[in-house]
Amino acid sequence: MNLFIRHAHVNDATLIADISHQTFYDTFAANNTKENIDKFLNDQFTKGKLMLEVGAPENIFLLAYFNNEVAGYVKLRDGKKPDELRIENALEIARIYSLADKIGKGVGKALMQASIDMAKEKNKHLIWLGVWEKNRRAIDFYIKWGFEKFGEQEFLLGNDVQNDWLMKKNLV
Repeated sequence: MNLFIRHAHVNDATLIADISHQTFYDTFAANNTKENIDKFLNDQFTKGKLMLEVGAPENIFLLAYFNNEVAGYVKLRDGKKPDELRIENALEIARIYSLADKIGKGVGKALMQASIDMAKEKNKHLIWLGVWEKNRRAIDFYIKWGFEKFGEQEFLLGNDVQNDWLMKKNLV
């Protein structure tokens, strides 16, 4: 198995936008209406907006490759935090996506380890994320990595107000 992680650069923005669209659709379309998925992808998750994220100074993108094919990515964000973490020295896992045909090949594990390593490298005490309360597969993955629920927040998917769990992992 050949699995490696590399830092993404601005010239990877189109690739990341394409992965984002595909993985979001593959993960959430079956459990949401077509109208809400389409509205979210066309309004809030556009290729242009996604591409701008790649060059933003508060974001770090890491790309995963499996057998020399792109397999997924993680977006880390060093910035805005929920009130519960306001005074914490924390890094957010804003997205962690694996392409559907690469799930089960260690991509998520490699991206999670790289995220934790990056947080430690930046001397963060905590790493955190938000996850849809109905995404049991992801929640179980995060619990396996030692994340604990500490709060909730609303997430607007099209016209549907959904509930995300906020989860954190202490690093010190």
